[in-house]
Amino acid sequence: MLSFVKFISVILAGVSLSPDVQMIVNQFEARYRSAKTLQTTFLERYLENGRVVRVEAGTAYFRRQGKMRWEYESPENNLFIVDGKTAWFYVPADHTVTRVPAKESTDLRSPLALLAGEMKVSRVCEKIGLATDEKPESPENAVLRCTIRRARSDAPKHSASDDSASTGASAESVVFEVVKGTGELVRIVVRDPGGVTVEFHFTKWVTNPQLNDSFFQFSVPSKVAIVNGESPVDDRRVRP
Repeated sequence: MLSFVKFISVILAGVSLSPDVQMIVNQFEARYRSAKTLQTTFLERYLENGRVVRVEAGTAYFRRQGKMRWEYESPENNLFIVDGKTAWFYVPADHTVTRVPAKESTDLRSPLALLAGEMKVSRVCEKIGLATDEKPESPENAVLRCTIRRARSDAPKHSASDDSASTGASAESVVFEVVKGTGELVRIVVRDPGGVTVEFHFTKWVTNPQLNDSFFQFSVPSKVAIVNGESPVDDRRVRP
């Protein structure tokens, strides 16, 4: 599983875009910027060198200040929570929970933290343009390729409660597919230089559902071991 993280804000010059791309980006940002909370149904696919090795599904929730909750329902029940400071990945069947400071995570799923931040694409993408080699799921959709912006050593550091986020260190490019005209997010594809690809497909978006702050807090159950470090991505991809 790819852990959600807060992007470390890197305030650089804005990305220069063509009028067509700028319009699509504006629609995407406007679609989610006003939302305090979000809910969506997701399908997540892991691929290694183009081969699908795992498919998972569930419901994801987002809240401003970088808080997220992913309830995995298939093929097994798992829980992933980012409370704004710490990322928690709970595997009930293993009686373990993995925790890592959100700002230190290097997970591939990090571009999705955009939905729990201030929703400004230029904070995430150093370059962005139409992904003409990517086939959209529908002719009504537009596909954008984002080159991940890298944190500079002299960039100002922000706390985990800032309304911005830091990209995972391993991802180089991200593909966003959105509905033209509405900006609704349909798909995100994150590619790792090592040949790992993760696809997120989204449906049934709900804007501003009633989600209390406590919904994004994790309480460690009794007799559950706490492991410090990254989520066990490799182990989960190959499980039967």
